[in-house]
Amino acid sequence: MTQDRSLQLVTSVMITAGFEVSERFSLRPRSFDLIARKNGVLLVIKVVSHIDSVSEEVAFDLETIARYLHGVPMIVGERARDAELERGAVYIRYGIYAVSVATLYDFFVEKVPPLVYASPGGLYVNINGSALREMRERRGMSLGDLGHLLGVSRRTISKYESGMGTTLDVAIRIEEVFNDGVVESIDLLRHEQKEQQEETRAEGKPMPVQAGIIERLGMRLHTLHGAPFQALVTFDEHTIFTGYGTAQKIVKRAALIGNLSHIAKKHAMCVITDYHKEKKIGRTLLIGEDQLRRLRDGSELIDLIGDPGPDMKS
Repeated sequence: MTQDRSLQLVTSVMITAGFEVSERFSLRPRSFDLIARKNGVLLVIKVVSHIDSVSEEVAFDLETIARYLHGVPMIVGERARDAELERGAVYIRYGIYAVSVATLYDFFVEKVPPLVYASPGGLYVNINGSALREMRERRGMSLGDLGHLLGVSRRTISKYESGMGTTLDVAIRIEEVFNDGVVESIDLLRHEQKEQQEETRAEGKPMPVQAGIIERLGMRLHTLHGAPFQALVTFDEHTIFTGYGTAQKIVKRAALIGNLSHIAKKHAMCVITDYHKEKKIGRTLLIGEDQLRRLRDGSELIDLIGDPGPDMKS
């Protein structure tokens, strides 16, 4: 399946599920392809044919963008290693969930969550440990009794009851023994943000001149590797999608950055190195580097960008 076709399918799934989806863009390289939002749920989605092609650098961008947008990073693909992604299964790439388009559809449209996750050695499931313990004790079975029935050690049963996952085959045998379910579904919207060392990851990547100006304004600049905007700027409860460079390079990105900020309910600006005024293109503020240097603090910049309203903050 071509990249364009995959993007079309993912976009269709999200729109069918009631999400507002950002415009498609063809800039390369790109660390994500779509931002989708529905009520308080925001997704930063990377669409690939092979999930193993997602590099650590791309995953870093996905993780960083999702963190500052209070959203969830997600990878949608077709294959892993030499096989197609299983429907109803979750794969993990650098701590980010990766699923097929069919699994995405099942979760967001049909409200059917995946049950299994892929790990070296095959497919596994999460066990509801407290439910397993309760059923075992209700039957008057010891850890060893259940372990004997399942062909595993009593120590392994103890680990299941403490929340350790198991293979799909063992989970099926457990449910056959008790004639009841113990498998927990996987919530694709539950993502544990990793602690990231941005300074370490950015080593070797020159920091823009604007970084010093941004810091003087009391704001923080978070440099990205392959996003259509070069950085996220944070200030108090505000987040700004930020592009910077020459007018020729940046102006054509302004509308796209504005669209992405609209879906994410954030601010947008482009800092232009060879421009000496400020103006708006849609919802994006274009400001010359010299003009930015003249500002006193971040609040003044936020005022220039404009009042976003209550839904655009944070």
